[in-house]
Amino acid sequence: MIQLLKRTRLSRNDQNNLLNFLSSWLIAATLVACNMSSASTQTPTPTTSSIENPTKTVQTSLTNTAKPSSSGRILFVVFMEDSSDIYTMKTDGSEVTQLTTDPEYDNYPSWSPDGMRIVFQSRRDGNDEIYVMNADGSGETNLSNNPATDSFPIWSPDGTKIVFQSDRDGNDEVYVVNTDSSGVTNLSNDPADDNLPNWSPDGMKIIFQSKRDGNNEVYVMDADGSRVTNLSNNPAYDYARGWSPDGTKIAFVSERSGNNDIYKMNTDGSEVTRLTDSPSQDWYPTWSPDGTKIAFVSNRDGNNEIYLMNADGSGLVNLSNLPSNETYPAWSPDGTRIAFLSLSGDKQTGNYEIYVMNADGSQMTNLTNNPLHDMAPDWSP
Repeated sequence: MIQLLKRTRLSRNDQNNLLNFLSSWLIAATLVACNMSSASTQTPTPTTSSIENPTKTVQTSLTNTAKPSSSGRILFVVFMEDSSDIYTMKTDGSEVTQLTTDPEYDNYPSWSPDGMRIVFQSRRDGNDEIYVMNADGSGETNLSNNPATDSFPIWSPDGTKIVFQSDRDGNDEVYVVNTDSSGVTNLSNDPADDNLPNWSPDGMKIIFQSKRDGNNEVYVMDADGSRVTNLSNNPAYDYARGWSPDGTKIAFVSERSGNNDIYKMNTDGSEVTRLTDSPSQDWYPTWSPDGTKIAFVSNRDGNNEIYLMNADGSGLVNLSNLPSNETYPAWSPDGTRIAFLSLSGDKQTGNYEIYVMNADGSQMTNLTNNPLHDMAPDWSP
């Protein structure tokens, strides 16, 4: 990684910023501390889309040609020499549009449920804050407006609120704010660190992870912060991940077997079921939109790959099957395709690219295909 940073001619401060972003983004994305396997010097050989390399100096890419709604696009983050900015592109990699142009770091973007707005995290005010903007990049508004670190924003299913993580009270807590910046509320309010919250599909509950019982556990609370319950309740480290689309199950990662494996449980913590059973590291379980399958990342073949299994753990398939490192699977809304990150090349000369493939692993395509780091893909609704 250090050689990669030297190759891109970043200053020492910018190298540290990029390393911090990569580390924190991968923690947020995976919700598990997982060491990257050694990447091969070979690179993937699927087809690539022909897109122009985005730069901060090409003003033609800044023309807001995006429609007011998202209209079938993918959000992503591009690292420049001294900052990161948010872009969108069509799902075939064409029509790349730069949405933010601030000289600081803008990252962790996600679409509102109606595709009309985007929430993101920005350091433009000197610290990490929660911002929203319209789908075309206009109307940027600071929602959190606090000197503390506010991070990892997620829309409520009805699009009226945003849950996020903040250390404004001296430790990480789960907060919520209305989309007009009113009603900022500390939901978790505990001296232990509470972080990485995620809404239930009906917006009535929030899962998060906390160390309030001495080790990392998966908790749930009502959307107003009441009725906090330890769901995982195990002496091993458990990491919150996500609700099934119908809201009846929660997938999570646990070290209770001695390494990271994927489990699921009912939303009251009952019927814990181990889905993967491998001496390797399995992490980042992601439900398909219909809830019948789970994509995840595993290094069981010596490098990180995208795998697919049925929701009961059967039918395991290696989808990416590449010599490089693949992470962060993200399903298309119709469940037919999966976007993911690939660390192409080796650790000394490679960079992160965004790929897409069919849900069976076929027709793999490099969407970004440029020498900068492209991360955090998020499909429009």
